[in-house]
This record gives sequence, structure tokens and C-alpha cells, in this order.
Amino acid sequence: MQFENPTPVALSDDDRASVLASFEISDWADDPRLKAITDFAATLCNTPVALVSFVETRRQWFAARTGLDTTETPRELSFCAHAMMGTDIMVVPDATHDARFRNNALVIGEPNIRFYAGAPLVTEAGIPLGALCVIDSKPRADLSDMQRQGLSVLAANVVSLLSMRRDNVQATRVLDETEARFRVLADAMPQMVWSTRPDGYHDYYNARWYEFTGMPAGTTDGEGWNDMFHPDDQERAWTLWRHSLQTGDPYEIEYRLRHRSGQYRWTLGRALPIRLEDGKIARWFGTCTDIHDSKMLQHQAEIVSQELSHRIKNIFSIISGLISLTVRSHPGMAEGGEALRSRVLALGRAHNLISSGTHLKSAVAGYTSLRSLLDELLAPYLETAGGRIQINGEDLRVDDRSATPLALLFHELATNAAKYGALSQEEGSLAIGFQQQGENFAITWRESGVQGVQPPRAEGFGSKLVDLSIVRQLDGVIERAWPSDGLDMRVSIPVTSLIR
Repeated sequence: MQFENPTPVALSDDDRASVLASFEISDWADDPRLKAITDFAATLCNTPVALVSFVETRRQWFAARTGLDTTETPRELSFCAHAMMGTDIMVVPDATHDARFRNNALVIGEPNIRFYAGAPLVTEAGIPLGALCVIDSKPRADLSDMQRQGLSVLAANVVSLLSMRRDNVQATRVLDETEARFRVLADAMPQMVWSTRPDGYHDYYNARWYEFTGMPAGTTDGEGWNDMFHPDDQERAWTLWRHSLQTGDPYEIEYRLRHRSGQYRWTLGRALPIRLEDGKIARWFGTCTDIHDSKMLQHQAEIVSQELSHRIKNIFSIISGLISLTVRSHPGMAEGGEALRSRVLALGRAHNLISSGTHLKSAVAGYTSLRSLLDELLAPYLETAGGRIQINGEDLRVDDRSATPLALLFHELATNAAKYGALSQEEGSLAIGFQQQGENFAITWRESGVQGVQPPRAEGFGSKLVDLSIVRQLDGVIERAWPSDGLDMRVSIPVTSLIR
């Protein structure tokens, strides 16, 4: 089976030279893969000389040679310049009898070419570049069919290697250009930027890193970065980094990084893996952001917040004490005073629950979950009612703004249930449900198993207080129904009213 080359395209010498230059073959001399090809070609064709020849504008250059010391000859002496323009192997049985070559210096003198066979080196686009040739100083009739086929296959391998080389050169150039752009972009960023190999070896930091740390370039490569951390943060940082390397999980940590001044400044470190198509990690890219000033402001705000919280707790205690003192002085106010005191205590418990979550979370507002708030306010009843209280559904985080009206809602409902409803009778049960429905959050309160249920004839103070808290403060909607065995109540509140 004869290998067929693409039909060569007629190009000017300058255009063809430009294509040849794109392969950047000038440093391809004596490549072991090409040398193996010429060695095999000489053995296959039983000739003393075999060459990989690239024909340039003024010369032909031998990228690989077997049996010849010369590395180039003038273009006008080139046999390969003729061979590369064909689609098949060009064979010259005896150059002294060929009008094209009989007066050629390479025929008249060394290496005394007589027999020549050259397989054209033509790109897929049909651009002729040179030839893979075999030469003998003795005339020969031709190559055998096997030798022809073998020489064609070897020539195709040269072209394949050449194409791979150009692709690699172009890919390397693209990578170099991409890396150069990345470095310019990274150096312009306010954050410190770094990257590592897949195994976590740090091999790149941008200028901002060295500016911040004051370290000489390259001194923090490998594992040197950890020495820049505060001693108390080093083991924690190593543990998190190893976890990310093992799992591929994103890396995020706050730590103290040594500044060039010697001060340790709080820094936020983050890193993400870049994956190949098969999912393997190719590199890790990370950033370090100086958050020291905001961290200090947050700490100061937390101190103020804690002081305010402490004072608010004292105010609740004072109000509760004043109510108790007033009730003792005016026995006729006992019932209303105790109700007022219990409401104040409910608000105090809600405040305690919210304020206990502010430290190191938010310097402005505290947060808790709706379920935690409910558990806190129902704690006295959960201890006594046992399994008669069921709480199910989705939980939701709520902030300090919505906690107060919610505390009043749950307090009033629980107090009434204990006095008149499901928690006042052993057969009674209470079911509380949570569910987010689009942009609203629904709370259901279902009391059942109650004997002698009588709907209220008029709205009491507690109901007015609940409506004031839920409807006016939280833009909620309240629906009440009194079946024969208890109370059905549904509260719908916009989620945006429950958390900022």
C-alpha cells in the first residue's frame, strides 16, 4: 500500500519560508526522534546516507543526518527542492545521467551522489517543506516496493512530529502569553494572589504578597508560607489546607499574617481548585485579603454591643422589679401586674437568646432561629406537658428586630393555652408548624382535645397585643378559628420582615 502525500501548493519562496519558520525548527537539530528515523531509513534502503532536509530560501538544512557530516548546502544544489514538489517518492537512479543534476557540485564532488530517493515532506495543507531522502554513491535502479512504502511512512512520521512540534510551540506561546497577562492582572489586584501545583506546592505569589510581607521573591515557595502565619494559627491553617488538598473542597480561613513591619494583621485566605476535563485538579488559585482594620472595628463594635446588651438586661430586671414592688404595694393590681411582668420576662428571654449570638458574628444585630426562640419561651411548658406539645416544620433564622414581636406572640399563645386551652387540660395537645411558602413564612398553632371551648366574645388585651406585634410591626396576617375542641391559628409573615 503506497502512502499518498497531499498535492503540494505552489507558493512563493517567501510565503513558503514563512510557513516553515512557523514550525520554529532552528533548534531541532539532531533531535533523537529524527535521528532514529534517518538511521532506520538508511538501514531499510541499504544506503550509506539518509537525511531529513528542510528547504529554505537560500539553503537546505539537515535537521537529522546519518552517514553525512555536512549540516547544510546551498539551495541551488538541493535535490530535495525538486523532491518536495511531488506527490510520490522522487528517484534518481544515476545523477550523472540526469540533466538536472549531472553538473551539480554534490555529484561532481563530495559526497559524489549517484543514487537519490526522496519522499516529500508536505503538510496537511499541502505546503512543501523538504524531504526525507536516502543517498548512495553508487547508481541503483530503484527502491523495492517495501522500501518505497517504508520511506513514505517514515516521511509521514516526520511531518507528524513537525506538526506536533508546532502545536506544542503554539500552545506554549499561548500559555506564556496567558501567564504574562495573568501576572499583570494579578500584580494590579489589591489582594495578595498565589497559586500552587496540584499537590499544594506554592510556586507563585504576586507582587502584592511580597510588598505586604517584605520577603524576598521565592523565599515563601513550597511550605515557607506557613512560617508567615502567627504561631497560634499555623497548625489550624495546615489542617484546613490539607483537608482541601485531600478532598478538593474550597479553602477559606481567617488568620494573622506577619506584615513587613513585624505586626501580625488579620487576613482572609481563600482558594479554589482549577480542574481538568477529567476532574483532576490542575492547580489551586488563592487570594489573601487584609481584613485587619475591619476586624478591629468589628471587635470594638462587639464590645459596645455587649455593653448595650448588658444594660438592656439590667433595664428588664429593673422593670420586672418595679412591677413586683408595685403589685405588693397595690394588691388590687396583682393579676394585671403579674401578666405584665411575665410579658417583660418573655421579652427579656428573647433578648438574651438574640444577644448571646452576637459575639464574633455581627457587631450590629444578633440572630437566632425561630425554633430556638420558641423552645426558650415554651421551656416551662415543655417540662410539664411532655409529649403533648409537637413542633414540626422548617426552621428559619430571625433577627433582633423581629424577635420581640415573635416573643410576644408565642408568650401570649402559650399563656392562654396554659390558662384556658390545650395545656390546661390533660387531654389537650398542642401542634406547632413552620413552613415557608414563597415570599412568606407560615406559623400554625393548633390546640385540640379541649373541652368546653368558647370563642371569645370580645378581643382581649392579649389579642390586641398580638395583632399590634404581628400585623403592624411585621406586616403579617393572622387568621383564627375555634373548632369545637380547641383553637386553629395561622400567622403569615413576609420573610423580609423576619430577617434583614
